[in-house]
Amino acid sequence: MVALFILLLVMKVKICALFILLCWTVFASAQTTTSRRDAGRYGYRPKLLRGPYLQVTTPHSVIVRWRTDELDAGFVRFGTDAKKLDQLAGNNTRTKEHIVTLSNLKPSTKYYYMIEGFKDTLQYDHDNYLSTFPLAGEKGKYSIGIFGDCGTRTTNQLNSLAQFEKYLGNTPLTAWILLGDNAYSFGSDMEYQANFFNTYKDHLLKKSAVFPAPGNHDYRDEPYAAEVAQRSGEIAYYQNFNMPTKGEAGGLPSNTPAFYSFDVGNVHFLSLDSHGTEDNGSRLFDTTGVQVKWVKADLEANKNKDWVVAYWHHPPYSMGSHNSDTERQMVKIRENFIQILERYGVDLVLCGHSHSYERSKLMQGHYGPEASFSPEKHLLSTSSGQYDGTPNSCPYIKQGSEKGTVYVLSGSAGRVDHAQASFPHDAMPFANVEVSGASILEVEDNRLDLKWLRADGKIGDHFTMMKGVNKKRTIELAEGETVTLNASFISDYKWSNGAKTRAITIKPAVGKHQYTVKDSKGCLEDIFEINVTKK
Repeated sequence: MVALFILLLVMKVKICALFILLCWTVFASAQTTTSRRDAGRYGYRPKLLRGPYLQVTTPHSVIVRWRTDELDAGFVRFGTDAKKLDQLAGNNTRTKEHIVTLSNLKPSTKYYYMIEGFKDTLQYDHDNYLSTFPLAGEKGKYSIGIFGDCGTRTTNQLNSLAQFEKYLGNTPLTAWILLGDNAYSFGSDMEYQANFFNTYKDHLLKKSAVFPAPGNHDYRDEPYAAEVAQRSGEIAYYQNFNMPTKGEAGGLPSNTPAFYSFDVGNVHFLSLDSHGTEDNGSRLFDTTGVQVKWVKADLEANKNKDWVVAYWHHPPYSMGSHNSDTERQMVKIRENFIQILERYGVDLVLCGHSHSYERSKLMQGHYGPEASFSPEKHLLSTSSGQYDGTPNSCPYIKQGSEKGTVYVLSGSAGRVDHAQASFPHDAMPFANVEVSGASILEVEDNRLDLKWLRADGKIGDHFTMMKGVNKKRTIELAEGETVTLNASFISDYKWSNGAKTRAITIKPAVGKHQYTVKDSKGCLEDIFEINVTKK
């Protein structure tokens, strides 16, 4: 009996030991699996695969995004002093796609930032900084990058980027926009990683928010995706970018990432979708569709903006690698849509699609094929607009509610292609299909400049547009009073009294006086009639 008891006791001990060993094995296995997946708690250090990149900058907020190879928490430390990042945003939720909003920021302010996981700093160097936008309507100096058809992973793309950054130098880039076909050939996530994020990650993405528009290649370049992806959001384009759909960056809420608007100070932008279809099957050229109804309402609500710029992928005018006389989307956009923009006085339209650079003069009212274009009928200015002292190159000038639009096709940030036999299009005389390049939009107060920056380091084209210049004013003064006269334009200055500054302060004698200020190129002149009465 004792022997049997001892035998049972030994067997029980062995069973317990076996159970403990089995539990330890399961626990150790779980620890090993978790260590590969948990961001730092058990020792594994996730790697940064993408980013950081900035999205939806506003005067008071900005979104910072990045991707890790394993699940991890996501935090952003930030502050106005690079040596004192005293604010924190983010959370402990473990994910691979990190989307962190920095809130309660000050307008027009530079912030430094660092991205962190559960345990480690994932990325931080001297280029980790961002600047919030100015308040809507505020005048300042703004630089907007324009990249069309850029995601090719070619030397053309790299050279275009290099020359763009060389031109920028130490000038901060306020924001940049994408004109579609951002990742060739089918807009897959893998292509976005290789052709877009890997190219721009150490350059523009971490310092300036990007505001994209989609192209046909972002929709996989197939009809099925165009029919459903705008609504389902299944394509990489919609998964990789955040858009200001609630009006948080200015403009009216669109409630869809397909199209939206935003403000950069006194410039109002509309990003549109020319390829996807909406709920009722309509597209950008269907004037009763959801998108066009929103465009009309947004433009109506933003008549007070100094400048209005619209951009999308398919151009209304091109004889580059695509033909605007024969391709349905381009034809219908020209016939049905652009007259709405012109009616609301949109100043500038930017497109891609053709792998070329093409640019119009200030024009209005041409909605037919190339052969119907008439300079006498459709041009509001015959000037080149280049404002460089060459013959007939004065700026395009719009006064008050005057209409007129310049159309720019800048689709060669990643490649150049063949052209149609009639290249350039009659309405787009400033054109090049031989060299790649990106463009930059520079706005200061009532002056707008666009420059096409070629991949070979040259400025291939440029134009200037101004508003509210060439003014004539009458000023009444009493004897002994002083007055400051300000030129209405931004340029160089030649005052009738010999001064060369934008503003002069004078104390004229009793009587009638005339002061004038001109630019050195003979394009601009303000006249001040001053009547001084005796006390």
